[in-house]
Amino acid sequence: MTEEFRRAPRRKVSDNVPVIDTMTDRTVGRLSNVSETGMLLIANVPLVEDALYQFRFNIGDPKDPGAAIEVGAHLLWQDAAHASEQTWTGFRFITLLEDQMQQLREWLQAPDGSYE
Repeated sequence: MTEEFRRAPRRKVSDNVPVIDTMTDRTVGRLSNVSETGMLLIANVPLVEDALYQFRFNIGDPKDPGAAIEVGAHLLWQDAAHASEQTWTGFRFITLLEDQMQQLREWLQAPDGSYE
């Protein structure tokens, strides 16, 4: 068992959760893991390191658009993935509405990564 040493523990996302750039309304990749402070995105489009992005993703009920979470995020690093044309990208959240932060916290704390 690996111990988590980050200040904000991350949770692996088991479902295919697309991440949408809200400025272009295009899918830029999918979530790999997420915490209260950031996320690991498997990007399938080129992204600019040290840039700011506005993203939307839904870790709740995919049929409920109100369950989507919107974040302002800062791209801290990126590294080529094993699959061609994919990049591992690490983001730090810089903006997140309080009600959506609570929604994220509930998902992170749920035993199976779902809402009660």
